[in-house]
Amino acid sequence: MSADFLSIGMVTVVGLMAGTAIGLFIGYLAKIQRSHWADMTGREKTLNMALILICSVICIAGLAWRFLLQ
Repeated sequence: MSADFLSIGMVTVVGLMAGTAIGLFIGYLAKIQRSHWADMTGREKTLNMALILICSVICIAGLAWRFLLQ
């Protein structure tokens, strides 16, 4: 693997943005999203954060596998 710092940074940032968008969209479809953070229960907040984290990790891993490991 001969990736430079910029490549790793780009994969990380793009993966975080894509994972956040996908996680929020899944939360919206599952009806655990509210229009304001204060309107959500603790369980909904936890589920949203978990969805965002899991989707971000999957996106970063996928992008790293595709662009950095080839």
